[in-house]
Amino acid sequence: MIAPRTAPVRRRAVRLAALALAACLPLAVSGCGEEQAGAGGGKAEQPRTAANTATGKAAGNGAGRAGGPAAVPIGRGFDFYVLSLSWSPTWCMDNDASGRSEQCRTGRNAGFIVHGLWPQNERGHPEFCRTREPDRVPSSLGRAYLDIIPSMGLIGHQWRKHGSCSGLSQADYLAVARAAFERIDLPEAIEDGGSRRLDPADIEASLVAANPGLGKRGIAVTCDDGRLDEIRICLTPGLDFRDCPEVDRAACRARTITQPPVR
Repeated sequence: MIAPRTAPVRRRAVRLAALALAACLPLAVSGCGEEQAGAGGGKAEQPRTAANTATGKAAGNGAGRAGGPAAVPIGRGFDFYVLSLSWSPTWCMDNDASGRSEQCRTGRNAGFIVHGLWPQNERGHPEFCRTREPDRVPSSLGRAYLDIIPSMGLIGHQWRKHGSCSGLSQADYLAVARAAFERIDLPEAIEDGGSRRLDPADIEASLVAANPGLGKRGIAVTCDDGRLDEIRICLTPGLDFRDCPEVDRAACRARTITQPPVR
């Protein structure tokens, strides 16, 4: 079993501060291995907003989330979101073992990052939708999100493949992605990582315990070659937790997996 948190001090603020500092450096190698390309024109209409019912973390927890409910733009044309949080050490082992990218650089201490916020239907999911927004995410917008999505290439790819299907503008889609990330309370034992073996069911149980309203059918832990890969959490367009059987069925079925340490 994963032990509960014994102290309110968290390291997410330190890691996010380091990621924010990276925004002042030359842009990192794309987390998806893709460069941004193409451009369009026009602006999407302003979306509706709704209150996010998440209770904010106390400032002392260092998670960067303000207390109380916050309004989030409401997308359209889909049923719910899947927030995908990628465990950086696993991705780096497979894609950038030499640590050339900012995400994988030794001493960077990158843990969970936002792989994407994916509009999803009850069956299947839309991709690469037509939109009046441009294909390219300008660096003047994207750089503000490098603390949670650590390359402009990944930001651009996620916008084109998934954000374009949200019914939102680029700015609103990225704002919702941040709000969704800050919605999740990551237990300290999972957020810090370490070279140890874990039962995926225990990871899910610890997240359910840490996030009131989240059920075991609304989360999926995925694995890659016996290692923790991603945590996927289902959210309504207003960022409330909800069940998603199709996503839950795709969870890792291994008895135990390794969570590689940050570096």
